[in-house]
Amino acid sequence: MNDVTIIPWRNAARDHMHAATLAELHGRHGTEKVSFNYRWEHVTTVVTLALRLAELTGADAETVEAAAWLHDVCKFSDGEHHPQAGAAYARAFLPTTDFPPGKIDAVAAAIADHMGLWREEPLTVLESQVLWDADKLAKIGLTAVFHWTGGALAGERMHTLERLIHRAQANDWLPKTVASMHTAPARKAAEQRLAAYHALYEALNKELTGADLL
Repeated sequence: MNDVTIIPWRNAARDHMHAATLAELHGRHGTEKVSFNYRWEHVTTVVTLALRLAELTGADAETVEAAAWLHDVCKFSDGEHHPQAGAAYARAFLPTTDFPPGKIDAVAAAIADHMGLWREEPLTVLESQVLWDADKLAKIGLTAVFHWTGGALAGERMHTLERLIHRAQANDWLPKTVASMHTAPARKAAEQRLAAYHALYEALNKELTGADLL
């Protein structure tokens, strides 16, 4: 009888995602040794938010956590098609672990559904809603400020505070994202995060221009 090693799914998913972020860094910058790994910071934040939303909404925690770990595993390699590629990846990868087989389809569906910064029509499956909301919450508020700033500064291109502020304030899609939130906790948090986001950049701009000198 052959011994079969059962791989703990959570550790394996984390490892696969981390390896994908290192491949992205190498592809973007020619090295893995940069000052800030944006993709890894984003994904770990989404995992935290997805688990919290699952707790608040009653969504299946294992499904949303696995989907959160793997939702961007094909982001760099497949670009706009990464939700579909990520879903296929999950279907192939999770059966090699101890993840519950009956939940794999739900994980893949949630990953496939997470595309878009806003939605014209809401998603209908709770686990897909939770992943979508968690992914977009990580792109709103002070979390986004530090993630995007860290990611920008990790590259070789020179940036100024003026340029970073301009880029941040040009994100006119943010209100659409807030309006597209599915779950009540995410909607409330998104509104608060967007207000904090705008307040921070407005205060920073005042400092840099001396408008706070009265």
